Amino acid sequence: MNFPNNLKYTKEHEWIKIDGEIATVGITEYAQGELGDIVYLDLPKIGQKVNHGSTFGTIEAVKAVSDLYSPVEGEVVEVNLNLNSSPELVNKFPYEDGWMIKIKISATSNLADLLDSDSYKLLTGK
Repeated sequence: MNFPNNLKYTKEHEWIKIDGEIATVGITEYAQGELGDIVYLDLPKIGQKVNHGSTFGTIEAVKAVSDLYSPVEGEVVEVNLNLNSSPELVNKFPYEDGWMIKIKISATSNLADLLDSDSYKLLTGK
């Protein structure tokens, strides 16, 4: 199982890549594997505010529907529109083409709560 060292992770199985004040968010390889084939995503609109730990959308798979949680507080500045027609990108490329949203971070106080790849491996047992 792949958990890139350059990313941070949440206990809810989202990953986050921080580049300055912009955070790219998706779900981990572990999460997509547990869900199975992704068939639909309900993602926020650009300009929507998100809070740390709050739901920013849902992901629907053959097995289940799950909430998606924001690892940071801020404003959605970009949404991966390719997922509308190709939700399977989350299964095939969870850390590349399967990213979901980009958030302009407005508060950094919760960044310390994020897990590094080793801590996330321990959480998943992988």
